Amino acid sequence: MRVMLDTNLLISAGVFVGKRASALTLRIADEYSIVLSSRIIDELWKVMEIKFPDKKTSLERFLTRFSYEISYTPTEIDEDIYPKIRDKKDYPILASAIIADVDVFITGDKDFGGLDLERPEIMTIDDFSKKYL
Repeated sequence: MRVMLDTNLLISAGVFVGKRASALTLRIADEYSIVLSSRIIDELWKVMEIKFPDKKTSLERFLTRFSYEISYTPTEIDEDIYPKIRDKKDYPILASAIIADVDVFITGDKDFGGLDLERPEIMTIDDFSKKYL
């Protein structure tokens, strides 16, 4: 199964290493194929620079603990071909998950909830762990 992890999960897992999100993320990475979009990676480092500049090394170490595929996020997104989402800034992330053909997209962003998608399945890390771990 191919699983895409969102920025918010990677920050929680990488900044607060040793906590539940970190342990679950590493377990998911051990059991499934992880996909990260280029947009998520860019967003991850921008947020780290602003909110947690002193924790960048911790995140780098965390990201080296598992392998992942990087999926390119297109710069131009035709919003009309994707399900409507409240926050237009999330279209590149949604497009990335669909284009990368992941089975599950794990996020804590409530804007992704309730989308009418057959694939990927959009879940929180808690929902994923209950269903698949």
